[in-house]
Amino acid sequence: MRAVVFHGPGDLRHEEWPVPVPGAGEVVLRIEAALTCGTDVKTLRRGHPVMIPRVPTVFGHEFAGTITAVGQGVRAFHEGDRVVAANSAPCRRCPSCEAGRPNLCEDLLFVNGAYGEYIALPSRLVTENVVPLTPALPAARAAFTEPLACALLGIERARVETGQTVVVLGHGPLGCLLALAAKAGGARVIIVGKAGWRLERVRGLALAECLDASADEVVAAVRARTGGRGADVTIDATGRPEVWEQAIEAVGRGGRVVFFGGCAPGTSVRLDTRRAHYEELTLLGAFHHTPDLVRRAVALLTSGELVPDGLVTHRMGLERVEQALGLMAAGQALKVLIEP
Repeated sequence: MRAVVFHGPGDLRHEEWPVPVPGAGEVVLRIEAALTCGTDVKTLRRGHPVMIPRVPTVFGHEFAGTITAVGQGVRAFHEGDRVVAANSAPCRRCPSCEAGRPNLCEDLLFVNGAYGEYIALPSRLVTENVVPLTPALPAARAAFTEPLACALLGIERARVETGQTVVVLGHGPLGCLLALAAKAGGARVIIVGKAGWRLERVRGLALAECLDASADEVVAAVRARTGGRGADVTIDATGRPEVWEQAIEAVGRGGRVVFFGGCAPGTSVRLDTRRAHYEELTLLGAFHHTPDLVRRAVALLTSGELVPDGLVTHRMGLERVEQALGLMAAGQALKVLIEP
């Protein structure tokens, strides 16, 4: 099979690999659609010892397709089933899992291999995070399941309610998915981003109200749009410490701030302790997804309640994965659909 293989930072190669054979409890999937992700860009630049502990490995982690072979003991799936798989599976045994926080599992099993024609899914993933698809759900839309499940976790952590104002700082793919998820929950959503084609794309898709961070002082503009009070919920989707600080400053009394974008290790931010205490601000991290949220993401995509198709700005084949990631790195694409 053809595959795009990660050998280390900056080293991506097009290779021929054997089509995998499923072991006990495993399934093999023919990939029909894969999506690029900002994490792929960062991993290609500097590596990721947690998500990719061993090299070489087939790259990419957002995908959907059809099962072509099942291993011994697999009962829930059969050849010909269309499915989507998340990129990890919790252990269900560690303290975090037992506390109902499987996204914080201390032994998360990560799976990569979206940029290949086939992928073998390990037994733990088959048990925890492989979900069947209806015939009506296109693979290209189903491939949004993993990032959408991450966005749903951010919205769940924020406890977004109907009628609340949610401000998402960052207009990349996950910022857009956070906006879609909050909007699906009945919130008023404002996306903050810098002027350019991406903000115009977001405005054209009518995902949310748009605020130009390059033309306005963000905190003042948010307060002006909320009657001077500030947002009920702010969510950072940039991973930049100065934007984390804006998210704190732009939230109203009793509000909740979700730090969705991860900053560089060792980063710190300033906090007005008076506001945090006397205005009872809630500051929350949000990381990864859970099996329940993976299934909720599939349900939203299947029902049409949430349609992220407009976030796909380019379609390419496997031979152009490097070009696709280059577009992502240059800020010239939101999502690139890779069709093997």
